[in-house]
Amino acid sequence: MYVWLTLLAGLALLPALLKTFFPYFFQDCVYMYRALGCGIRLIVYKRKTPFYSIVDCFLDAVKKHPRKVFIHFEGKTYSYEEVDKESNKVANALRSEAGLREGDSVALFLGNEPRFVWTWLGLAKLGCPAALLNFNIRSKSLLHCFSCCGANVLIAAAELLDAVEEILPALKEKGITVYLLSDECTTDGIQCIGQAIAKASDKPLSLSLRSNIHIRTTALYIYTSGTTGLPKAAYVTHERVWASSFIQGVCGVTSKDIFYINLPLYHSAGFLIGLVGSIERGNTVVLRRKFSASQFWDDCRKYNITVMQYIGETLRYLCNMPKKDNDQDHNVRVAIGNGVRADVWKEFLNRFGRIHVRELYAATEGNVGFINYTDKVGVVGRINILSKVISLIFDIEKEEPVRNTEGLCIPVGKDDVGLLVGEITKHTPFVGYAGNKQQTVKKRLSDVFVKGDLYFNSGDLLRIDHDNFVYFHDRVGDTFRWKGENVATTEVADILMMVDCIEEANVYGVKVEGHEGRIGMAAVKLKEGREFDCVTTCSVLANYLPVYARPRFIRIQNSLEVTGTFKMKKVKLVEEGFDPKSIRDPLYFLDLTQKKYIPLSQEIHKSIMSQDIKL
Repeated sequence: MYVWLTLLAGLALLPALLKTFFPYFFQDCVYMYRALGCGIRLIVYKRKTPFYSIVDCFLDAVKKHPRKVFIHFEGKTYSYEEVDKESNKVANALRSEAGLREGDSVALFLGNEPRFVWTWLGLAKLGCPAALLNFNIRSKSLLHCFSCCGANVLIAAAELLDAVEEILPALKEKGITVYLLSDECTTDGIQCIGQAIAKASDKPLSLSLRSNIHIRTTALYIYTSGTTGLPKAAYVTHERVWASSFIQGVCGVTSKDIFYINLPLYHSAGFLIGLVGSIERGNTVVLRRKFSASQFWDDCRKYNITVMQYIGETLRYLCNMPKKDNDQDHNVRVAIGNGVRADVWKEFLNRFGRIHVRELYAATEGNVGFINYTDKVGVVGRINILSKVISLIFDIEKEEPVRNTEGLCIPVGKDDVGLLVGEITKHTPFVGYAGNKQQTVKKRLSDVFVKGDLYFNSGDLLRIDHDNFVYFHDRVGDTFRWKGENVATTEVADILMMVDCIEEANVYGVKVEGHEGRIGMAAVKLKEGREFDCVTTCSVLANYLPVYARPRFIRIQNSLEVTGTFKMKKVKLVEEGFDPKSIRDPLYFLDLTQKKYIPLSQEIHKSIMSQDIKL
């Protein structure tokens, strides 16, 4: 009798003991249960014949709940059945008008709207991979994106006609057919497909149209700045699509949830985690054209939103809004995203209530990723038996891993900062970039721990503490992140050198107190005898770059310092920042209202640091 009482008492005390000595035991178990379930499902899908894709998952959802609202958008609702029929019309129209067949790549140049969803679904039903173009890009970048993925067809929204017309001569030369989602267009060389879609049949398409699709087939091209140069088209296979779609499930999202997407659908976050994840869950999406801090919580209350997405900047924007008595009057329970600072994270929770923030780490093209499934503030993941994190000692100045006398890399210890890498295997492949073998090779590290092995170089520095929590430290290479977007410094430098007065340019990102990421700055050398042209420089940048990529600070130097291998030195420039008190070189600030660069005075610097001037 006493033995049984002792056992019962021990069992009663077990949860308290586990919480004391293993505080994350239950959260570890829940995560591993969910992750294993997703892993098993992926194995099943791989072995299914014919292959079971996310499109088939959508079609099953249509059969299961045809009348359920799939998308809320600007006061209108679209059911699963309605979206299915619209996608059938798109697919049938594109088959007859454009002659599209399985394997043909098509570039989508659309903003956040329901047509984006059913146009992509229509292409997927034909077995056509879609290249998701950033609708902010123009000119050289836009043209480059076509050559990457081999797309011969562009489908554009009517409101982006001006951007398409700008590059139309070059598109014609390349033999690219342009379709505008409109009923009429007078521009020679652009075909309107709106009426053809409206008149097309909404009957289901035969599965035979995509019969050759399998787990390793390319499903999408999603563009990333990566470490250098123009946007790169990352291959996204059907396997990657499935893996990304499971993130909602791992975070505890169910079919009863209402998911808020205000991030761009050309991003992997908005498209893969948001849209595709909602298809996998069978839930409802509230789609918005773009993020609005002032209307965010009103939307959440209006649509009874339970799951939101974020990037670090968006949470800060929400915290910067004037406080209201109803700040915690909402039903949001989960927030999924990345890039939020610990101080903003704490402020967000204190102000808006108990929301489970699921900060994650992932790269569109990478083979390694993890998620903070606990409620510990400031971390991006946690190591357990299912999540292995490998990081190497890294030389910041040389921008390469440190190697020992045998030529092998050295793993970092606990609490030390290191370069994150992921082993490239059959089960964790790195497919690379379309049409860019050089950059694909550059992202592969060989002879890491043994001669002949191969690892994916993430280009990110992380730290792992003694409790196995993972912290993001910084990005390396020639890319920085601002306003939730990656900015490739070489591309910006190329544009700067188009300005007649500039001979050389070295672009980098600098930190600004109170802001996420790094803001753009450039050190430039002027041509002999020339003055800095404040107006023309601003004009050229505006013609070729989106706002987030334009350097807000310019530093004029007599010469630009380079390494022994003629690479621009950036470390010292980054450290010095843009303080006119400590920098003798002339400094300029991009005033967007005046549309020109103006001298950076101490008063302007003070206003920037106090956030009186908004960046």
